[in-house]
Amino acid sequence: MLFNSYIFIFIFLPLTFLIYFYLTSKRLVVGAKAFLVFASLFFYSWWNIIYLPLILGSILFNFAIGASLSKDEHLKISKKTLLVFGIVFNLLLLGYFKYTDFFIYNTNLLFDSNIDLLHIVLPLGISFFTFTQIAYIVDAYRGEVKEMDYLNYSLFVTFFPHLLAGPILHHKEIMPQFNSTKNFVRNYRNIAMGIFLFSMGLFKKVIIADTFAVWATNGFDNAEALSFLEAWATSLSYTFQLYFDFSGYTDMAIGIALMFNIKFPINFNSPYKAMDIQDFWRRWHITLSRFLKDYIYIPLGGNRKGEIRTYSNLMTTFIIGGIWHGAGWTFVFWGFLHGAALVVHRLWKSLGFSMNNILAWFVTFNFINISWVFFRAKEWNDAIKVISGMFGLSGLILPEKYADKLSFLYSYDWIFFGKVTRHIGDGFEVLLWIIFAFLLTLFFKNSTQKLENFKFNYITILISTILFIGGILSLNKVSEFLYFNF
Repeated sequence: MLFNSYIFIFIFLPLTFLIYFYLTSKRLVVGAKAFLVFASLFFYSWWNIIYLPLILGSILFNFAIGASLSKDEHLKISKKTLLVFGIVFNLLLLGYFKYTDFFIYNTNLLFDSNIDLLHIVLPLGISFFTFTQIAYIVDAYRGEVKEMDYLNYSLFVTFFPHLLAGPILHHKEIMPQFNSTKNFVRNYRNIAMGIFLFSMGLFKKVIIADTFAVWATNGFDNAEALSFLEAWATSLSYTFQLYFDFSGYTDMAIGIALMFNIKFPINFNSPYKAMDIQDFWRRWHITLSRFLKDYIYIPLGGNRKGEIRTYSNLMTTFIIGGIWHGAGWTFVFWGFLHGAALVVHRLWKSLGFSMNNILAWFVTFNFINISWVFFRAKEWNDAIKVISGMFGLSGLILPEKYADKLSFLYSYDWIFFGKVTRHIGDGFEVLLWIIFAFLLTLFFKNSTQKLENFKFNYITILISTILFIGGILSLNKVSEFLYFNF
């Protein structure tokens, strides 16, 4: 079930909200939480009920591991062995569904074999609920888990606003909220803020992201070659599609949770305003960055074992981050690029160098934009096609109406005259939307900043209404969120 669907907006969400708070109003708190777990599992099963036993088994297994690790009494096996077993089980489960065909494909290439691909369908949300539960059992091993309630744990993992595409939650910041008595009463300010955020996220997704999706798809998947301007329009279209798609989902998730008086952590903080790559990762997908830092980078040694080891840890962490996003060498290379960029940035800072803010932003944004090409490309050839065009290797097409005035350019073999963006769409429309996206991401407050000064008045009601109606009127096709694929 998609957040951007009529059935979710007009049936599932209002019914779940009304029933949950009806039960809490009758002081049936356990029943209310059990109902929310049931509703969340129904939400998950709407896509494919065959994977319901998968998530149920994963929850039961990880809760049992966490409970065992939290006990003070002596176990028949060491806690470290139990932790390793739990982590390996989770990774094998994720690996089977996400990486089996990738492994078979590369084995065939390496050994010239002909093993049939299994074509395993990736269960929605498996990357997110796997990372969430790995963090839980690691914290249980460290003695940081204070609550062992199976119902609260199940709700923590399955709570439908974050289940399919995050944010990646931490038990310490969410599970205590399920026991807070003040959260069992309807909070009209939270409801208003939640609707405001949901409407903003819906608008981002169906109006902005899905508009850019058409040009990005044409450029990456349909065009055989891209000229200079087409390639840049394609890459920027995906750069903004991804931002507004995922930040839109996150706004909707945080907004829905707020309606239930649950506060999710911030996941985006204007990442395209970043002045360096480290700043970018402090702003982009913040909960993933936190997980990678706390459960991979620091356990590897972080920056405590010398510069060379620090650089190695950075590279390892971000290559793992790349693999987590998808089973493909383009994702591995994307992770490598970001790891290398962080190494260069750290080395740059250690040498005492600095850069003008405007130049720093320009370099950072263009690196991010170029690296997204590998993140988006389905095959290496698609990435090479776009990158080649961006660096002018496929020629430059100029508007045909300037052919006479610029006739002297005919002597250059790589300059042509015609429709500038004929392979992807109307060039003027693309340009306007790219300018619009730059203005929104660079010069306007983000959703988090707007919530800090939120006032429930006629202005916010009007804005929410316009955004919501605009989004509803654009729900004319099924359009999944990009991070559902990860």
